[in-house]
Amino acid sequence: MHRLRIFLGLLALVSLLSACSKTHETTLSNGLKVIVQEDHRSPVVVSQIWYKIGGIDEPRGITGVSHVLEHMMFKGTEKHPSGEFSRIIAENGGRENAFTSRDYTAYFQTLEKSRLPIAFELEADRMRNLTLDEKEFRKEIQVVMEERRLRTEDKPEGKLFEQFSSTAYKVHPYGNPIIGWMEDLKALTIDDVASWYRRWYAPNNATLVVVGDVEPKAVMALAKEHFGPIPRQELEPSVLPAEPQQTETRRVVVKEPATVPSIMLGYHAPVLGQAQPKWEPYALEVLAGILDGGKSARFSTELVRKQRIASSAGAGYDAVSRAPSMFLLSGTPANGHTVKELEQALLNQIERIKTEPISEQELQRVKAQVTASDVYQRDSVFYQAMEIGMLETSGLSRHYVDEYVDRIDAVTAKQVRTVAKKYLVDSNLTVAVLEPQAFGKQKRAPRAMPGGGRGH
Repeated sequence: MHRLRIFLGLLALVSLLSACSKTHETTLSNGLKVIVQEDHRSPVVVSQIWYKIGGIDEPRGITGVSHVLEHMMFKGTEKHPSGEFSRIIAENGGRENAFTSRDYTAYFQTLEKSRLPIAFELEADRMRNLTLDEKEFRKEIQVVMEERRLRTEDKPEGKLFEQFSSTAYKVHPYGNPIIGWMEDLKALTIDDVASWYRRWYAPNNATLVVVGDVEPKAVMALAKEHFGPIPRQELEPSVLPAEPQQTETRRVVVKEPATVPSIMLGYHAPVLGQAQPKWEPYALEVLAGILDGGKSARFSTELVRKQRIASSAGAGYDAVSRAPSMFLLSGTPANGHTVKELEQALLNQIERIKTEPISEQELQRVKAQVTASDVYQRDSVFYQAMEIGMLETSGLSRHYVDEYVDRIDAVTAKQVRTVAKKYLVDSNLTVAVLEPQAFGKQKRAPRAMPGGGRGH
């Protein structure tokens, strides 16, 4: 009865959000896709421009170029010199930022609804009129290199994930860090950045997402006014090497100054739009929820509280990606236990999924939690836009949002076992271990990120 109330509550919230959110879509003659979603609960609008370009598209030698270009996008145009973009948005009571991922680069503003034309005018200007100044570039590349030092080279967890990724992916660009390898950043030139900008920043490689208290026809007309005059251009698709099928467990040990050891395990896994059968990504999401879906999930119950072999343990899977992703496990051993013991304990939990029945009660609890997490996030205007942008730029459709709850609810215990047996196997496994080293005098102490940085 309690599970029924939870599910009915979620359906009620979905109905409320659906009533508040009406989605409209068009494509301008220059190829720019425009998606507008109404949400009239507050006089706010979120505007996001998504470019289908990220770390996945970068060849070795210029890794990190998409992220460097993101930084340079705030360095001005002839019409709006360096710093003007952020100043104008702030003066109009708004917030703005940007981020680069493996699959895309996105820029966003949150404003009072009447200020939307300002965001459109500024974004349309820098889509093709960016001033790429050598002096500004030399300063910004130093900022990016320092960001890499802070987030990766001075951070054991960052080093662990970087080495894990480059071990799991031998050929595919997902093995490269989004921020780039340091040797590539040092060799990057303003010409590299300019060439990347000219090649990819075009309306027919972008999606404009607007969510908030807006009138769709007015937004479409505004988008046509500001972005319509920008010419489309021929796009040469990235040539992405296929990752060879893994045939044995891969291991890497990262020795870095740290206070505690940790471990990361990952299995190659399919994603939405590419998996066959199509239900597999949803089953993988439920599987992640069974292992790590709150205090009542198996990792927390068994490994942290009962066996006390882990001080923390987690599982994660992202079903939205331009290429096959990873099903991840991670953890830190509790005092008196080793990484080896924790690894075996994590793998034992995987074997339990494969061999022991999953009760209907546990399955329904996890489904409710997975669904609730997604539905409650959609209560945010910003997240609504993010969800649409991620789906569209990953080669999917915003319509996946509408069917998500039903797809999760349709997952069976047998399907969860099936994906575990198919993908969570030793021949598909990569293991990375952080082996703590003593802090030397030459090692810089960890520092906080400086304020005013861009989000990535």
